[in-house]
Order: sequence, then C-alpha cells, then structure tokens
Amino acid sequence: MIRELTCIGCPMGCSLTVEVENGEAVSVSGNTCKIGENYAKSEISAPTRVVTTTVISRQGIPVPVKTAGNVPKEKIFEVVSLIKNAKLSLPVRLGDVILPDVAGTGVDVKATKTVG
Repeated sequence: MIRELTCIGCPMGCSLTVEVENGEAVSVSGNTCKIGENYAKSEISAPTRVVTTTVISRQGIPVPVKTAGNVPKEKIFEVVSLIKNAKLSLPVRLGDVILPDVAGTGVDVKATKTVG
C-alpha cells in the first residue's frame, strides 16, 4: 500500500510517498532530510502530536498550555478533555506543570506563558 504524507518535521513541508507493508513503512521517498524519513516511519507505526490549547483560570482568564512532548494520536481527545476540565488559579508562570502525566501518557501539560 502507498500512503502520501506531508512532513511536519521542519518548515520545508516535503511531500512524502511511503510504501507500507504490514503496518510498517518499508520505504520513504520525497524527503529532503532525515527528519522526513523519521517522521514518515513514526506516522505510520505510532502517530503522535503535541497538543496546544488553553485552560480557563478560576479568574476567567485563559492560560495557554501545551503538552511537554508528543502524545499518542489516539489519546488526543482524552488529553484535550482533561485540559479543558483542569482547574487552576492565577498567577501561573511559564513552564508551570498544569497536569502531570496527562491521560497516563507520561507527558506533562505546561503553561506556555506567565499569566496574572
């Protein structure tokens, strides 16, 4: 089977062609760097994403947050739900952990801005 992907590993946005057998990438073409090859292989076998959103503080002010690393794609909706239901009070500092080990992923959710 052939899958067409757009690499998100760097600003180049290479158009990748991936040959897939038994759920694994066996060949990757169209990439201009090793990042593209690694991205394609990961995207086929175990896709992940960084989640970026906001938490509304008890004071009603939104606090921008993101996961400190990639989470499995199948857990994104659970992660977003947990973030949206998080309760926090200001002040919040850049880098503060808002939710540790969100959804059992081993990844923390952190504030991306000092607020309050």
